Amino acid sequence: MAQVAGRNLAVSWVAGVLCATVIGVLLWFALPIVPVLVEFVGAALRDFFP
Repeated sequence: MAQVAGRNLAVSWVAGVLCATVIGVLLWFALPIVPVLVEFVGAALRDFFP
């Protein structure tokens, strides 16, 4: 990690872990839409390439 003047290494690690956790939770909430998205893309490709 790059050292920035006035920043604590422990605080930056905690902030990084919190950010990674938020991204993980958002991905977890987005999982139910994956089958719908796959069906949508499949239908679009079937229409585009008959």
